[in-house]
Formats: sequence, C-alpha cells, structure tokens
Amino acid sequence: MKTTLRCSSKTTLLVFASCLLLFSSCKKDNDEIEAIDPEIESTAGVYMLSEGSFGSGNSEITYYDIKSGVTQRNYYKKVNGTDLGENATDLQRHGSKMYCVVSGKTKGQSFVDVMNVFTGKTLKRISFNSANDAYFPRSVTFYQNKAYVSCYDGSIRRIDTASLAIDGEVKLATYQEGLAVANGKLYVAQSDYTFTGKNTVSVVDLATFAKTKDITVTINPVKVAAATNGDIYVISYGNYSNIAGNLDRINSVTDAKVTATPVAGVDYNSSISITGSAAYMSVTDAATFSSIIKPLNVSNGTLGNSLVTDNATIGILYGLTIDPFSKEVYVADALSYTSTTGKAYCFGTNGKKKFEFETGQNPQHAVFIYNYKKQ
Repeated sequence: MKTTLRCSSKTTLLVFASCLLLFSSCKKDNDEIEAIDPEIESTAGVYMLSEGSFGSGNSEITYYDIKSGVTQRNYYKKVNGTDLGENATDLQRHGSKMYCVVSGKTKGQSFVDVMNVFTGKTLKRISFNSANDAYFPRSVTFYQNKAYVSCYDGSIRRIDTASLAIDGEVKLATYQEGLAVANGKLYVAQSDYTFTGKNTVSVVDLATFAKTKDITVTINPVKVAAATNGDIYVISYGNYSNIAGNLDRINSVTDAKVTATPVAGVDYNSSISITGSAAYMSVTDAATFSSIIKPLNVSNGTLGNSLVTDNATIGILYGLTIDPFSKEVYVADALSYTSTTGKAYCFGTNGKKKFEFETGQNPQHAVFIYNYKKQ
C-alpha cells in the first residue's frame, strides 16, 4: 500500500508516529490496505514520480497536499538536498518505506532509493552496479519481507526489507520489465522492445528463488499486474506492425495462458492498475488516438465503458494508479513527448475529474498518504 509525509497538526504528527511504528513491525505480502488501527479516514496527499527525459538526470518526485491544494515540485530534492537521478522508472510502498527504482544511463547511476514514506527522506541508496557496468533496474514488487527488482541485465535481485541489502539473485533473460506476485510466485515480463519476437513471462518460485517456467504470451510483454483471484494480467505491445498489442491473462494455479478475445487498442500508451476489487486499464481509440480508461473485469478479462464521464481530456497517458483506500483513479499525463512538465489528474469513481496538479516530465506512478480516525 502507500503512505507518506506531511501533517497539519501535532495530533496528526503523533498519529503518523504511531503508524510508523506499527507499519515497521508489519510484514505484508502486498501493497493492499488492511483493517488495522488506526483506521484510515481519507487520503491526505500524493507522491507522483516523474521519469524525466532519457539521460537528462531530471527525474523527480512531486508531492500534492489534497486539503490545501499545494503542489511541491521536486520534493525529493527539497527533502534530501540532492537530485533523484536519471530515468526513475518505478515508485512503490511497502510497510513504512517507499522504494524508488532509478535505472540510470551509465555505470554508477543505477540504484534503488529507499525512503521513509512519511517524510520522503532517504534511508539508503542500494547500488545496482557491478565493478564494470550497471544492472539497470526497472520495476519492484514485494512478497513478505523481501523486495524483488527486475533488471535489464537479465537478473531478478532480492532485497531484504529489514537490512536493505541485496541477499539473492536469479538469472532469467535481458530486458526484464514489469513483475507481480501471486500464489507465492513471481511473474516477470521478458521484453526487448524490438521485432525479434520475445514473448515470454518467466515464473520464479519464491520459496526456492528459482525459475520454474516460461509462459508464452503476445510479443513484447511489458506491464504485469496481479488480481485478487490470483490471475496475472500482462500488457504486451506487439511488434508495432503486423502483430497488435494485447492483454493476456495467466492462471497462476496452472501457470498457463488463459485463452481470451483480443483486446482492441492495446499499445505502448496502455497502462494497468489493480487494487482489491478495483481494476482499470487504458487503451487507445483508433479514430482519435486518445487514451480511454476502462474498468477491467478481473474474472473474465473484459473491459467496460470509459471511466471518464465529463469532458476531461488526456494528452498522453503515461501512468495509471488506483488509490487503494478511495478507489479514485490517478492519471499521469505526459502532455506531449517534448513537454518539460506533466499533469496528474484525480478521477472519482463517478468518472468526474476532482482535481489536477503539475508534475515533472513524464509522470508515471503515484503513492499515497492518509489521514487516520482519532482513537
């Protein structure tokens, strides 16, 4: 789940402090909100990660306070006194910590930055570099007290969430992207963004930390999400010519691809977010080339009608995140591939835009902080 930083009163500070101790003692299998004390009352604020432009060193994290409507651009630098880095590709929360994956471009620039989720302050930067090269980490997910990071060098690396040290590695294939956990197994997209026909999702048994199987899916699998029923959903980009992108579904009990009707409009702008009973995916309209956000029925893999019910428009959808508590949908809009800023929009469950705020270049993933009911 997600959480974060700022507070408006001494009472809230005390609540956050107690939450910090509570979350620090908990070990969860995923990021879902659980029925714990103190009880969540509302969403207080949002961290939004912006990837920046390739190799420019302008990745950043924006913080938006919902009650005041105040946006703090480049919040990470304000808190830590240094730039986040170049090519930040993922931001996730686990317990009292927030993990930011920074791919970098050259040796020494690849790392996972682990922050205190309540303050945004760095606890440790975990190097993802060898003596000669970078590992180029891409995505992170969690199972129990471990974090798992996919890397372009072909390895999945395991981080102990207590010691914040890399304590395991399994070699798979180069250019790994998204990953998700279901039934004690890790599912990893193997993609190279080219026309070579790479089309597998690797399965890693987390008890033995060894690969057990490769599952054939549509060419160029990139984004992976796990549903509460154990099914794994995979967005594949296709080969950009005669093989269209698609949404594939994997049964995590049998580790077999479930036959499904092709989903129209899946391409490199498509994103997916699944949190509890809420699931959404974006596709591209063939006539207007605009992004459409649709609810995903995780029981059968079908898409519903557009979420957006007002006249709100999205330039280039670059990321999609559901708030686990409110089920509101946060859309990261790159505006254009040449824009130096982006936008984040919050849509209510009724499909109407509630608010928006400015972000860095190429925003993509949100993490949330909450207000808690007084005990």
